[in-house]
Amino acid sequence: QAHFVASGGGLVQPGGSLTLTCTANGMVFNMYDVGWYRQTPGAQRELVASVTRSGSGVVVSSVKGRFTISRDNAKGTVDLQMNNLKPEDAAEYFCRRLHYPSDIWGHGTQVTVSS
Repeated sequence: QAHFVASGGGLVQPGGSLTLTCTANGMVFNMYDVGWYRQTPGAQRELVASVTRSGSGVVVSSVKGRFTISRDNAKGTVDLQMNNLKPEDAAEYFCRRLHYPSDIWGHGTQVTVSS
């Protein structure tokens, strides 16, 4: 079944940087647009960034200028480069194919932003 496994999270101080990576499983990766999502306890998952099959990426306004999304179709991965992290960026981060709401949520990665 198509899903992603996320990695790269951890504890970082405000203003710090992290790069998250999602690895695709069970799909022909280069056929799909992919999104990075995040979720905090008690809240719904929100879309943070997305990238098309051809590599065109967009991010939401709250992370614009700080986060960059990219993909490597040869490796089957999607990266989220996060700079100047803020406490409000702390969440569990996940990937999923766009336009496939029945896809399962794979393993996420936790980002903690704290001094």
